[in-house]
Amino acid sequence: MTDLSEEARQIEKLYEFGERLNEAKDKSQNVADYEGIIAAANTSIKAKQLAAQLIPRFFKFFPDLSSRAVNAHIDLIEEEELGVRVQAIRGLPLFCKDTPEYLSKIVDILVQVLASGKFCEIVFVRNVGFVNLMAVAFEIVDAASLTALFKHVGSVDEPSADEVIREKVLSFIRDKVFPLKAELLKPQEEMERHITDLIKKSLADVTGAEFRMFMDFLTSLSIFGEKAPPERMKELIGIIEGQADLDAQFNVSDADHIDRLISCLHMALPFFARGAPGSKFLNYLNKHIIPVFDKLPEERKLDLLKALADISPYTTSQESRQILPSMVQLLKKYMPRRKTGEEMNFTYVECLLYAFHHLAHKAPNATNSLCGYKIVTGQPSDRLGEDFSEYYKDFTERLSNVEDLTRATMKKLTQGMAEHNKAMAAATSDEAKESIKTQKQNTTTGLRTCNNILAMTKPLHSKTPAFIGDSTINLSWKEAIRPSLPSAATATGGKRPGAANVSNNVGMKKGRGAGGGLQNQLVTKALEGISRGGRSGIRGRGRGWGGRGRGRGYR
Repeated sequence: MTDLSEEARQIEKLYEFGERLNEAKDKSQNVADYEGIIAAANTSIKAKQLAAQLIPRFFKFFPDLSSRAVNAHIDLIEEEELGVRVQAIRGLPLFCKDTPEYLSKIVDILVQVLASGKFCEIVFVRNVGFVNLMAVAFEIVDAASLTALFKHVGSVDEPSADEVIREKVLSFIRDKVFPLKAELLKPQEEMERHITDLIKKSLADVTGAEFRMFMDFLTSLSIFGEKAPPERMKELIGIIEGQADLDAQFNVSDADHIDRLISCLHMALPFFARGAPGSKFLNYLNKHIIPVFDKLPEERKLDLLKALADISPYTTSQESRQILPSMVQLLKKYMPRRKTGEEMNFTYVECLLYAFHHLAHKAPNATNSLCGYKIVTGQPSDRLGEDFSEYYKDFTERLSNVEDLTRATMKKLTQGMAEHNKAMAAATSDEAKESIKTQKQNTTTGLRTCNNILAMTKPLHSKTPAFIGDSTINLSWKEAIRPSLPSAATATGGKRPGAANVSNNVGMKKGRGAGGGLQNQLVTKALEGISRGGRSGIRGRGRGWGGRGRGRGYR
């Protein structure tokens, strides 16, 4: 233990060093004074605390002593005495302010501070927050400091060794770097490109939430803005394609891959709308997913069909021609033949009809051999000389049956709406009113789905149908442009409260009877279907996107 008088002499000496350095016009001439401050890092507790303040304060004036000074300061950070550690950590950002060339090294030190439980105690319990320290350090940002920061997020070549550190660094990136991109990333284009490359290297092992965070940030950069050239949209789609594992062999039992694929499809839609190519996604869906659609988890089938509907307006003629045969087979599967007693999922049919119209609009003569239509384009692929009349008969029979089922269900839903209105008038509690309001909203969505189906089946009865290739049809799960029926206009505020699975099991089976019992059964099932449907989004850790390094994933 240091003698009190010895400790007092050490403190007094440090104050002398500091005063002479403060007063000196050319501080670089006072090498002995700074060497004395560095040496004090190996003396008494009080002297170490004072040295932790003085070493960074005069650091910039003595470049020849920089290595000794930094090493001495690191020793102070590792000191057992809490007060010394606190003071040393607080002094770290001063290195960054005064000597930017040391920023990346200090970033590493700050990150490593979190590797030990005792340092976490300093950082969090004593309000010397990691994020606050990093924020001060990042008043100056360069390529090297960003590289040092992202090194702790990890990549395929250099995975992050410490999960706690990785989480804290990601929090800092999200909360302090991304929101200040305009101030931090200068020169703009050069630094935006650099951070884009760092993010791309970090995406091999991320959760769904982390991937969404990174993609949201990338799309906010000016290099990917509204005026970005097509190759930039292609780059973003390439990132999403990589996350969706479109080069992997598909395993229908791999729920994680299914979740990731569907989520990435939804994320890619804005870029398809901006001209990015969707061929790789469509080819993968056509080759791997649609053939095993029946085997997909029930809760994901609707998500996939919605994605297919959403992507269909942005397909090319060649892409449409390739995927149409699979889509027609899937559509026919969910459009039952007359008098078979099969049940119909209305939202599935809405999605598939919508996709069929947009795909067929791009490649109309492809439907000659698929549906028996007689569409002349003057191309050898028209196949007008072949007899596909049986296909036409089968397809239009299914359309007619769909229309009958749809009209019957619309009638029941409309009657159900009247019952909801009566129930609302009789309801006394807020809870009951809220429940009825939800039912009315769901019924309105069901009516919109039915209206859409009828609008899309009507033009398909002709031998030379007019395929809808514009925005005339507003899909039922999207914000309403206008109410479909007068009753719907009074029943909803316009926005759909969930996915539009009008019925997972709504049909007109023989033997069910008629009247009120059937009406209530149909309406109830329609509402149940809606509550079970839905589009899943990125939801962070848990199941899904697992099996990737540390098992981060989608859930």
